[in-house]
Amino acid sequence: MIISASRRTDIPAFYSEWFYNRVKDGFVYVRNPINKNLISKVSLLPEHVDCFVFWTKNPKPFIERLSELSKYKYYFQFTLNSYSKDLEPNVPKKEDIIETFIKLSQKIGKEKVIWRYDPILLSDKYTIDYHIKYFRTVAEKISPYTEKCVISFIDLYKKSERNLKGTTVREITENEIKILSSELKKITNEFNLSLETCAENIELSTLGIGHNRCIDNVLIERILNKKIKASKDKNQRNECGCIESIDIGAYNTCKHGCLYCYANYNPQMVTDNCNKHSSISPLLFGEIGEKDKIVVRKVKSIIINTLFG
Repeated sequence: MIISASRRTDIPAFYSEWFYNRVKDGFVYVRNPINKNLISKVSLLPEHVDCFVFWTKNPKPFIERLSELSKYKYYFQFTLNSYSKDLEPNVPKKEDIIETFIKLSQKIGKEKVIWRYDPILLSDKYTIDYHIKYFRTVAEKISPYTEKCVISFIDLYKKSERNLKGTTVREITENEIKILSSELKKITNEFNLSLETCAENIELSTLGIGHNRCIDNVLIERILNKKIKASKDKNQRNECGCIESIDIGAYNTCKHGCLYCYANYNPQMVTDNCNKHSSISPLLFGEIGEKDKIVVRKVKSIIINTLFG
């Protein structure tokens, strides 16, 4: 079983105490985002969790306690963009984030820290030239500490459009994608990084840019040194190449407040949910109600055998 922590919120940045308590207790409760009264009890025991995949913009509060995960395998999807406070109001200064990125890589190995530069959007301020300039700046600093960069391009859903009202942010056209991707590929080549897209239909293979799997069976086998058997995640978009995993996060709980984020679409709900968080609760936020039904999620290891030796 692969645990995603989490596409829905930034657990390493804001809920590290809660997460380590869940690991200590050996299970977590996850409320179904569609059927609100259905709660899954998911085992976090080492014999069931083959790998954690952490998604974060700031794991600084988290990495000092990684020794508590000595019985587990894991890697990080680490988003490091070039946007300012106008779009990422509560993300720390880029200099601090870069320092954390480097520290994490030195601690666990650069193959386990994936650089995400996403989503890419355009505005009067954030032009193609802007992205090229700052992408190079970041790449130069962190390229010795990662092997791969993953990019994606913003899709303006109605929920995220509300947060971006009053800005000049817009989606990027196919021609602009090709122009920018070509330049980013030149930079990653210069710094010996691979470059892949996340959940994108557009084909950029002629530029040497492939399609990424964020929950990646190849990387997981490399980290485990074991062969695994897993299918494509049917709960994700068709364009997504990820293998199946269980997400233990919750929407509308991330305090970064990024205006473009699809997982936070109601600022007041974020505030309310965060106020309902308890680090000792099995749920990320809230309490179990009378109408709630708790179902034990059937889980098992997906490891087949050892790859080498």
